[in-house]
Amino acid sequence: MALPDFLVLGVPKAGTTALHAALSRHPGLFLPQVKEPKFFLSEGPPPARGGPGDAQTYQEHVWRRRDYEALFAPAPAGTLTGEATPFYLYDLDAQNRIRRLLPKVRIIVLLRNPVDRAHSNWTHLWAAGLESERDFVRACALEEQRRDAGWAQFWHYVSLGRYGEQLAHLFGLFSRDQVLLLRYRDLRDSPAATLDRVCEFLGVETGLVGLVPSENVTPFVADTPVNTALRAVLRTGGRVGHHFPVPVRRVVRDPLLSALQRQKGGRPKLTPEQRRAVLPYFVDDIARLEELTGLVYRDWLTVGLEPEVID
Repeated sequence: MALPDFLVLGVPKAGTTALHAALSRHPGLFLPQVKEPKFFLSEGPPPARGGPGDAQTYQEHVWRRRDYEALFAPAPAGTLTGEATPFYLYDLDAQNRIRRLLPKVRIIVLLRNPVDRAHSNWTHLWAAGLESERDFVRACALEEQRRDAGWAQFWHYVSLGRYGEQLAHLFGLFSRDQVLLLRYRDLRDSPAATLDRVCEFLGVETGLVGLVPSENVTPFVADTPVNTALRAVLRTGGRVGHHFPVPVRRVVRDPLLSALQRQKGGRPKLTPEQRRAVLPYFVDDIARLEELTGLVYRDWLTVGLEPEVID
């Protein structure tokens, strides 16, 4: 039975793609080419509908067990296998499914300042042409409405960053020595030392991987009339017109996305005013996180800007 020995559970926009790429280079570890298989996010087929772009994402879920196990079948003998799906931490039902199938799994969690994480999340969907709300603060305020409409988890800008709630549930299922808690800042600023911590936690040789590639970095997308039109097409739900049944992603979406991201430049900046507006969503949960872990996260309560390097 080919099932993973370790999982990277969270969180989105906190360096999980970069960590996946770095660990894939370790000779004692095997991670499948499919990053974020999302197997534990559903008991069976994923939903068929949701917010803009969600239907296409749901089609990418590896939800059949035989297909999931096939991802790890090529692993060389003696290697540890793992995968990274950063939504597993947020989805408490996914945590329960993991506990039932993999009670002894090793778990890696990457946490990032929740305001910066939410802004990077919004920037990602904006650059993909899926986010229609130009104002980040307003997009956060729309979360409840979007959740009620069945939009997928990646639209939950605020809730994805309430780590105290998520870890409290996780620690009720798994012993704490099964969980390695890291910060995005550590992976960004001290990659070699952080990767050695991961390798030591997994029980494989340290000192073999020391670089974290910049993966999944969101490009610059200008707010122009032309790009507004491109976004409107990209948000059509995966099809162009009633008489053209071929998915946009295969025929039109990729060229449209390239056109949308054609310009070079810096990413949208998170302003101190925006940070002040969004921070209250997280203050109580940051306190809970500190109490739960015994670690200090109060630097997240400041209004200083965090540089973007990896996502």
